[in-house]
Amino acid sequence: MQRARHSSRSSTRRPRAVLAAGILAALLALSGCGGADDSSDSKSMADSADNKAAAPAERADSAGGESDRGATDGSPARSTGSPALTTTHVIRKASLSVEVKSVPKAAATARSVTEDAGGLVANESTDRIDDLRETSHLVLRVPQAEYDAVLRKLAGGGKLLSRTSEAKDVTDQVVDVESRITTQRASVARVRKLMDRAEKIADVVALEGELSNRQAELESLLARQESLKDRTTLATITLDLTEPESAAQGADDDDPGFVDALGGGWHAFVTMVKWIAMAVGAAAPFLAAAAALLLLWRLVRTRPTRWGTPRAAEHAPVPTAAPEHAPVPPETPSAP
Repeated sequence: MQRARHSSRSSTRRPRAVLAAGILAALLALSGCGGADDSSDSKSMADSADNKAAAPAERADSAGGESDRGATDGSPARSTGSPALTTTHVIRKASLSVEVKSVPKAAATARSVTEDAGGLVANESTDRIDDLRETSHLVLRVPQAEYDAVLRKLAGGGKLLSRTSEAKDVTDQVVDVESRITTQRASVARVRKLMDRAEKIADVVALEGELSNRQAELESLLARQESLKDRTTLATITLDLTEPESAAQGADDDDPGFVDALGGGWHAFVTMVKWIAMAVGAAAPFLAAAAALLLLWRLVRTRPTRWGTPRAAEHAPVPTAAPEHAPVPPETPSAP
């Protein structure tokens, strides 16, 4: 009976041991799978982080390659993002034709108005139509903020004959030039880095040619940017000033009076005095030379007379005294 009890206890313990071993094996298997999953997850996260870190570098390289190809082909590089248009760039031009009483005074007023507004006179020319009329042509550059005020002042200086104005929006051109300059500068910097790394002479020569081309393109873009900046910062106003014809005709129709005659006589008198003074000044050297020659001739003429008189007296015969009682010669009879 004891053996039977022992065998029954041993039989009940075996299934429990088997069950415990199976549970332990299951737990170990689950823990191993979890570790494998954790390691795989960590590896996948690391790979994704590496890919994210490598993506900007690849995009930078691809952008650099595209900009290089664009600079080489002469086509503008495409920007990935659209820039925000914060400032509007406008080129403004205007042309005025004004009739004034006095062109010199009106031109001086226009110069003063332009300088007071912070501008400058780019060009000025004045022509005389006839003896009494003048015309003037001025090119004025004024700041954009003072453009309208300067136009009003210039148009109000006389009778406005014509007025034209023009405004052109060049914001797209300004943004495009700025973007191309940025890209071109980066391209020039990359070529210089490649030149520093180059070891072969052929590579250096090729890179120098490429650098020269890109530098020339960059300078052209900078010149274009400066031109756009100048035209968008200062507006251009062309002003033509003329005098009316009626004033000249009225002056011609007026009859001369006493004051005009007096002025004409005084002008003729002053002119005559000037001509006489000029004639005297021109003849003065000749008169001085003639006076010197005359004085020399007189000296030469009088000198022999003074020296020759004593010598002639030495050799001249001494006259004899006539006798007191000289015989009187007989008178000859006259013929009948």
